[in-house]
Amino acid sequence: MQLSRRRFLGTSALRGATLMGLPGFAAHTALAGEIAAGRAFDNVAARPALPLAQLASQGPLPVVIVGTGYGSAVAALRLAEQGFKVVMLEMGQLWTQPAQDGRIYSKTLAPDGRAMWFKTKTEAPLKTFLGLDLINKKIPAFAGVLDRVHLGGIDAYVGRGVGGGSLVNGGMAVTPRQQDFAQILPGVDAAEMYAKWFPLANRTLGVNSVDPAWFEQARCYRYARVSRDHAHRAGYRTAYVPTVYDLGYLAQEDLGKVTRSATAQEILYGNNHGKCSLDQSYLADAVGTGRVTIYTLHEVTALRQAVGGYELDVKQIDATGKTLAQTTLRCAKLFLGAGSLGTSQMLVKARDTGALPRLNAQVGAGWGHNGNVMTARTNPAFTALGAVQSTMPLMGIDDRDHPTRPVFAEITPLPTGFENGISMYLAITKNPERGTFRWDAASVTVKLDWRPEQNAASVAAVRNLIDPINAMLGTRYRTDLFGGGKAVADDFCYHPLGGCVLGQATDLLGRVKGHNGLYVVDGSLIPGWTSVNPFVTITALAERNLAHLLREDFGVAA
Repeated sequence: MQLSRRRFLGTSALRGATLMGLPGFAAHTALAGEIAAGRAFDNVAARPALPLAQLASQGPLPVVIVGTGYGSAVAALRLAEQGFKVVMLEMGQLWTQPAQDGRIYSKTLAPDGRAMWFKTKTEAPLKTFLGLDLINKKIPAFAGVLDRVHLGGIDAYVGRGVGGGSLVNGGMAVTPRQQDFAQILPGVDAAEMYAKWFPLANRTLGVNSVDPAWFEQARCYRYARVSRDHAHRAGYRTAYVPTVYDLGYLAQEDLGKVTRSATAQEILYGNNHGKCSLDQSYLADAVGTGRVTIYTLHEVTALRQAVGGYELDVKQIDATGKTLAQTTLRCAKLFLGAGSLGTSQMLVKARDTGALPRLNAQVGAGWGHNGNVMTARTNPAFTALGAVQSTMPLMGIDDRDHPTRPVFAEITPLPTGFENGISMYLAITKNPERGTFRWDAASVTVKLDWRPEQNAASVAAVRNLIDPINAMLGTRYRTDLFGGGKAVADDFCYHPLGGCVLGQATDLLGRVKGHNGLYVVDGSLIPGWTSVNPFVTITALAERNLAHLLREDFGVAA
């Protein structure tokens, strides 16, 4: 894919910033002029951003965005394109330069501190193999790329770094069916979304689709073809899954002609090659405007109303967790894109401690896990799945038309590096249960009210899907992988959603009710379920909202 001038500039600045060892960085402000003038790249540079305390002393900033995930990246790009200077605050690191071992991210099966956010042992979805503790490894505590957040009744996986979840997800870029989207967000014009905003999101994200002929012969997708064929025999349909992994690169991986990533078991802790994460798409474009500054390892610990806008308490750490500075930052406009967990927790704390007292009771409500559950089953004896399995799922069992228990079950790999006889599935089910974030004054934290039994509908739905396959083939569930003899893992999720639901906690453009100039742009806007992987929906919704907000709140002509 040919890079645009802006993306080339932004990618160069992002890579150069890490080489200079800067805690924060900005593309040189002259870049915007270079783009406009159509000149060559002679003056491309990365320069140190002002220390945040010095920046704060200059008065209120025009726009601050908290987080660098999908919605935040859209907001940064579209605001910067219209001439607004944007400061982004990211609690994780910038992952663009290799360490001494030549890799940006650590190996999945040989993790180190880069793997997880201040854990001393990895916390992978699989707890055991053959009932033995062979999966998780001891690691040094460090500002790694993946976090497993313990919420009480359930855990949630989130990405930590510039690009958020795009750094650690499986790249599955699925646009929901229009009838499902219309049901999920009835206040949004679905026709407009599918005519304009979904196509724009897919283009900018770098979504590409598999060639079915290649899929049929690729050795790294034998595991998916076996699961597909078993699903078909049981009467189910399957569907290809679009991806942000470069499928041209993956084809070369499968032939052994390029450095392997998806075929080298890389996924949980980042892909070193092949995947177009946000730092290579939206964020690169945003930085390439010359108007976006990203401060890494900067966490917002509190926010409050201030004269003419908002104040944020910001803590800066180093990669070992040591606090380097604490600053109060002021801004006129504030966009929250810290994800379903981060945004909901910040706002609930602000409401219930009196910092933003006009927030309504819907803030913190409507949380869901996108119906995520995982399961695995054996295969008939002598069924070859392939010792080399691509970690980028490209197919799912599509039972979304089931009248009572719709499921979209991605056929996921179990890349052990040897024939293991196991088929795995990440299911997205329609679970009506919702959780609520609440402020707990005793512990001075925000907690999620979610009980394990609220997963019952999701467990039943995936069993309803897989039971007929097992019955037909005479196979069984694997109970040695998820701990406690579970056949279905229902204690974690990859897709936390909700907490600041569009049209309830916010208006239909993401404006937080009761507080002018405060916006939500992330997955907390979506009420707990998207029917498929959510990041394309989050991105497209942010595109739609920003287009309207720029006209209505920022005075940008249509």
